[in-house]
Amino acid sequence: MKESVKLFISKLQTYPLQKVGKNNTLILLSFFTGVFGATAAIIIKNIMFFTVSALDKVSVGNLHNYLYLAFPLCGILLTFFYVKYFVKDNLSHGVSIAMKSISISKGKLRRHNIYSSIIASSLTVGFGGSVGLEAPMVLTGSAIGSNLARFFKLNSKQTILLLACGSTAAIAAVFKAPVAAIIFAIEVLMIDFTATAMMPLLISAGTGTVLSLLFLGRDVMFYMISPQMFAIKNILFYIILGVICGLVSIYFLRVLRAISRLFSYIKNGIWKGIIGGIVLGGLIFLFPVFYGEGYENIGEILSGNIDILFKNSPLLFLQQHPITIVLMMFFIVFLKVIATGITTSSGGIGGVFAPSLFVGAFLGLAVATIGNNFLGMHIPVVNFVLAGMAGVMGGVMHAPITAIFLIAELSTGYSLLIPLMFTAVFSYITVHPFEKHSIYTYKLAEKGELKTHNKDKFAMKTLGWQDLIDNNILTINISATLREFTHVIAQCKRNIFVVLDETELFAGLLIMDDHRDIIFNPQLYDSVFVEDLMLIPDVVVYDTDSGEEVIRKFNETGNFNLPVITKDNKYLGFLSKAKILSAYKELIAEESDD
Repeated sequence: MKESVKLFISKLQTYPLQKVGKNNTLILLSFFTGVFGATAAIIIKNIMFFTVSALDKVSVGNLHNYLYLAFPLCGILLTFFYVKYFVKDNLSHGVSIAMKSISISKGKLRRHNIYSSIIASSLTVGFGGSVGLEAPMVLTGSAIGSNLARFFKLNSKQTILLLACGSTAAIAAVFKAPVAAIIFAIEVLMIDFTATAMMPLLISAGTGTVLSLLFLGRDVMFYMISPQMFAIKNILFYIILGVICGLVSIYFLRVLRAISRLFSYIKNGIWKGIIGGIVLGGLIFLFPVFYGEGYENIGEILSGNIDILFKNSPLLFLQQHPITIVLMMFFIVFLKVIATGITTSSGGIGGVFAPSLFVGAFLGLAVATIGNNFLGMHIPVVNFVLAGMAGVMGGVMHAPITAIFLIAELSTGYSLLIPLMFTAVFSYITVHPFEKHSIYTYKLAEKGELKTHNKDKFAMKTLGWQDLIDNNILTINISATLREFTHVIAQCKRNIFVVLDETELFAGLLIMDDHRDIIFNPQLYDSVFVEDLMLIPDVVVYDTDSGEEVIRKFNETGNFNLPVITKDNKYLGFLSKAKILSAYKELIAEESDD
């Protein structure tokens, strides 16, 4: 029976490629990836909805506000125990995990990633964690595509493509934004994008959107708004907003990293969750708008309801004065980032999609309110809220194109495309000189695990040059005589030899061609020593060098061979420039193969 099942699975795995063909197989699998990825996104949205609904029923009267102090703590601790004892793997920063798999494991993601992030993020966000569900959805969709490709034994490029299809389907289903979903896959995930990848991405995005329309309704997230027509005279205002969004994005990125470092000093995971949960609960008690993803609050301010700033808050008395209202907006902008950082650093699982949109919305509202109420301007508030969302998202994620099209598809279509472009682009221009890496890529870049758009640079960084070390170069002791050197020469056809000291550590090199005049003079055999003949190279390769550093050393010296040693001078072998360049060219060819 078992043999029959194995035979059936084996035939199933090879059938598509044999019968349908490579291109058609990818199209077929991209459709199923779209179906499964979108289904996962719909499930996670419903799990979160039922969790929030159940917790709302628990509260009675004014007790609800005080439960804000307890819910986040419960959610973070439940998430911690689930990840530690059931998943037993890292689930934080879902997009980064997907990107890391593209960089170092050819798109292979573990099977538990198909479901583990859904459960963990639902616990975190459902209990009020101040993060979003989108990054876990991206990881879930990516894992579906990756494991589907692995089941059918597709190559690495096809696996990465299906991984991107899964994330595309998930985002398209959540936001009903197929264009933004495709651009996200190209701009953030699929570094080496080719024309043949477009059709599978289109199919996955379309499938995800259709399923979302069927099960979640036809309305986009912010459909009940009334933006003003774009006026050219306001261009300068959108540019200024873009610069402000860029500055806030820098704050966003640096505060999240600072909070992460701060919590890293707490080694006990339970205490980390308790401290984070208590602090987060206190923030949500004062600012209830921080509870959960926050999309409903964005919808409220887009509808002109700024009372949401103080709803259920003990700071309601501040609502009486225009200045305190503006201050409240800025408090929400800056403290939301802290709430997000605490959620993720203390053990919660979630992403920055929703927080960046939330911060951008309230920042746009604050800037427009100051301009209109205190400076006598006539700034369109709804337009500024939408543009602020695009600006902060584009700055934090280093993905301005994704931000532009996402906000366009979430709200008004493309009537505000121009102001969205100005704000998002100027935000990115402001951020990039100070923050070279996005929220997703910073840690990967720090560890050398980031695949960049520069294929040459990535190939040099990831070059596995240690496998190319030549161990056949003969060694000789530093105290040996010329006679002993000639005996070693007789055993080898190579022109170069390695000199080791009395403790077997690297001391220098002998180049036979440099000593031909004395090698054939027997009278010197016992009076000349290796130490007198050896040379100490100016440049060596260390076993800790990256591929990029190795190639740089070859280029700077002009040498065709370099010795490889450890930091404590232990000799490991020799490295050939020809082998390095050959391996480098193979890497580039593999990346470019379409």
